[in-house]
Amino acid sequence: MWRSSFRFKYGEVEVYFGPGVLGDYLASKIRNYRKVLVVTSQSAARVSGALRDVERILQENSIEYTIYSGVKPNPDTGIVNRVVEIARQDCVEAIIGIGGGSVIDVAKTASIIVNSNIRVEDLLFKKTQVSGATPLVVINLTHGTGSEVNRFAVLTISGTIEKRGFVARYPTVSFEDPVYTKTLNSKQTLYTTLDAFYHAYESATSKRTNLLVQSLAENAIINIAEYLKRTIEEPGSLETRTRLLYASMLAGISIDIAGGAHLNHAIEHGFSGYNPNLPHGAGLAMFGPMVVYYTHKVVPEISAKLLRCIDPSIKPISEDAEKAKRVVEEFQRSHGFNEKLSDYDIDKRDVEVIIDFVLRTINERYHVMMPFTVTRELIESIVESAM
Repeated sequence: MWRSSFRFKYGEVEVYFGPGVLGDYLASKIRNYRKVLVVTSQSAARVSGALRDVERILQENSIEYTIYSGVKPNPDTGIVNRVVEIARQDCVEAIIGIGGGSVIDVAKTASIIVNSNIRVEDLLFKKTQVSGATPLVVINLTHGTGSEVNRFAVLTISGTIEKRGFVARYPTVSFEDPVYTKTLNSKQTLYTTLDAFYHAYESATSKRTNLLVQSLAENAIINIAEYLKRTIEEPGSLETRTRLLYASMLAGISIDIAGGAHLNHAIEHGFSGYNPNLPHGAGLAMFGPMVVYYTHKVVPEISAKLLRCIDPSIKPISEDAEKAKRVVEEFQRSHGFNEKLSDYDIDKRDVEVIIDFVLRTINERYHVMMPFTVTRELIESIVESAM
């Protein structure tokens, strides 16, 4: 069954999922464009083979294209401005984003403002509505982002530590082809999959959760629990890559329906905004177990249902919060995660200003998702556990 490809429409995005879908369907989605801008990071699109295949299809259909390969992890608004400048200069009719969450978020944001007079900051702070966005095709290269199927994006304001999630747009077309995830190394595999795990866990335990969100999240974690170790051990396995990509897609839809993640993502954004060298999934894994502890205390029934996919002995009672934390810690450790904030040159002297930002973003955006009241002391205890 995992070999079967399929297509569906979610929100405003047309999704093609399965091995080989890029080669089978990309041409039919872009052949009417005369010129496109391809947005990538420095190497992932080329190493994966996706850029090679996209270029071949563009050339076969006589479509002119420009490649921008300057997207970095945890991108800032300056990168978006550069992409917009190139798109306007070249009069492109569509944007193709090839990469993980960073590339997709940059391509999403640029596609919104290319044909407008607004600034990136207007989207981040003023929630400006823009019509006439440039068509956007994305090819997802990781099993973690979720951005390829939902309406959110995350950017850091240039020159600041302010990393903000915001409502951007759905892509026009999204390709989920696991063939291009086989070149992810073991750390990238682990980081991106843990990102998907916390998308699922936070959306399902959010104040905005519902039965559909919980069903999607549970299915995502079932696949992650079963296939992550096999993928790390057999990185070229197309079956396990397909299963993790499917889990990531479900988790991405679940946070879209729920309206976002909650405390773990709020804290992590503050720290990777401060230090862009901190991989998003690694940051989530550092703070995640303690977030699970506080979450299980308040919504033990939902939390236990999700975590039983990892350890069936977890009980749906608040008293099992400590056990829930340990189970998540051990799950991460057993797959090779042992990192701390100190590994990224973040020490206690940096923490105060970061927590100030985290509290502000919680009050501005995340409070509607929080399943419990968040205090500075609570955040400090979570950060301390990650030091």
